[in-house]
Amino acid sequence: MNLILLSPEDLTSPSSAVITDLRRLTHIKNIHGAAVGDTLKVGMLNGNMGKGTITGLGESEISLALDLTEPPPAALDLTLVLALPRPKMLRRILQTIATLGVKKLHLINSYRVEKSYWQTPFLEAANIHEQLLLGLEQGCDTRLPQVHLHKRFKPFVEDELPALIAGTRALVAHPYTPNVCPSQIDYALSLAVGPEGGFIEYEIALLQKCGFEAVHLGERIMRVETAVPYLLGRLF
Repeated sequence: MNLILLSPEDLTSPSSAVITDLRRLTHIKNIHGAAVGDTLKVGMLNGNMGKGTITGLGESEISLALDLTEPPPAALDLTLVLALPRPKMLRRILQTIATLGVKKLHLINSYRVEKSYWQTPFLEAANIHEQLLLGLEQGCDTRLPQVHLHKRFKPFVEDELPALIAGTRALVAHPYTPNVCPSQIDYALSLAVGPEGGFIEYEIALLQKCGFEAVHLGERIMRVETAVPYLLGRLF
């Protein structure tokens, strides 16, 4: 936890907060080894960052005096469209995208996405929120990504995706194309990444019709949890 994230519910005034939940209490006490008078790096969810000085340290709560004047790091100018991964992988990817500055994520269906994946409790709003918070804490960011679920591939691509990618360059990761993925870009981007095994040819064709360019990452075939941070690092 490189950043102590606060929510509006933690505030006792515009310049003070009290932390009472066990996870943050335990981390501040055991990992930071904090004492009264110590200063922690803190941030307000969807707001500024800065420092919090410990003014009270009790058994069940920690009081902070806040000085939040720093803006969070810049978000990636990116819309990420991702075929729903396996549930255990989903948790790691949610943390990863939050850490790296992705703010718009659309989880979609695909031929190779197993139907059971859509039944996982990890897709419940509270569980998605928890993983995103962990990613923000790791990356020292406060702005929460927006996550949208789309259970039908064709209607999403035909009816919703054109408006979402308007004004951006749209790329889809696909190992079977001669086009190399660009790097170090300085423009708005939409990026589609398929499931394990990739999008099938029908899906690639539909995405291309929508305006996506197919690009590859080289000869190696990667897992989704590897491909996503690799792509973001290469592109941005």
